[in-house]
Amino acid sequence: MKKINDILNHILRIENGFKHINDGATEIMKMYPQKQCFELALDLFKHEAYQARMLSTTLFGLLAVENDNALRFLKEQVSTDENWRVQEMLAKAFDEICKHRGYEASLPLIEEWINSDNPNVVRAVTEGLRIWTSRPFFKENPSVAIALISKHKAHESEYLRKSVGNALRDISKKHAELIRQEVEQWDLSNPRIMFTYKFAAKLLK
Repeated sequence: MKKINDILNHILRIENGFKHINDGATEIMKMYPQKQCFELALDLFKHEAYQARMLSTTLFGLLAVENDNALRFLKEQVSTDENWRVQEMLAKAFDEICKHRGYEASLPLIEEWINSDNPNVVRAVTEGLRIWTSRPFFKENPSVAIALISKHKAHESEYLRKSVGNALRDISKKHAELIRQEVEQWDLSNPRIMFTYKFAAKLLK
């Protein structure tokens, strides 16, 4: 396991960024069978250093393309981690899963996660799939993306609402009229919705 320790020690020295995490996870997946990678990801998630838990999350994301236990761990355990960087990796992991499974084929999974009671699970979708309309399926079906994202415009979590607003703003660059039609239906007397609106409508003229 010396190679694993070398990868981990390298990662622990770097505070910011994601590339070294992705590179480390890819290297580990090439070196060991998936069962061993799963056990390693479980161990890494217990580590006190957020960088190790980021690596764990990325490994689970790669495994979850085919492994439902890895997918369940991401949704039920990783989503409860209090470090924001780990949550960013969860969002990236979710997109990785959808990319490899196919975005249209992943619609039931996307809907399951976006209907979660845990705002971190929802945000993994709203943030992970940005820019939504640059992704296959959603590129041809922007209205589906808008409807899914807009579900949480009034969520109690400001952290999530900001992600919702930013994801809609992204889409407005190419689909301004669709976003305008969506936000015109919103009740802007609701402070939570108004908060989201300020992000979503930022580029609308």
